[in-house]
Amino acid sequence: MLRNLVLALSLLALAQAGHAVNDECGGSSGGGEVMGTLLGAAIGGLVGSQFGKGTGKSVAIGAGVFAGGLLGNQIGESLDCRDRQYNNATAQKTLESQPSGTTSTWVNPDSGNQGSITPTRTWQREDGTYCRDFEQTITVEGKTQKATGTACRQPDGTWQIVNK
Repeated sequence: MLRNLVLALSLLALAQAGHAVNDECGGSSGGGEVMGTLLGAAIGGLVGSQFGKGTGKSVAIGAGVFAGGLLGNQIGESLDCRDRQYNNATAQKTLESQPSGTTSTWVNPDSGNQGSITPTRTWQREDGTYCRDFEQTITVEGKTQKATGTACRQPDGTWQIVNK
């Protein structure tokens, strides 16, 4: 259960932020693994902090950081630069212009990896910022992971995953 939650959260974070490592898919290699490891570790620590008390809580956080980092690294290694570009472009376009309940998909014909994103609710924060809840799937090497999240529209027009 914890493994699946960390994996799903790592997928979301990696998909959203991983494209920044190498926007043009032309230079560095290994950036996906580094980004995945860091994001997975951070999310794993957050998830681990929800369990236990005292020393048990510290152990849960440590285990969450380790598991999240390991899983995030594996996901980052599996998603190549083009996968991340397809995912990010689809997510940005969908969150900006598709009605709630409409699913948009992407497929990388070279890797066979694919994904989908479905906005489920649009709402506005007290400061006037528009946000959307969404469901996302990513299929890597035939294995599909599902997750949900919230993204808010930034002043520059891009959508960024946030915590409510």
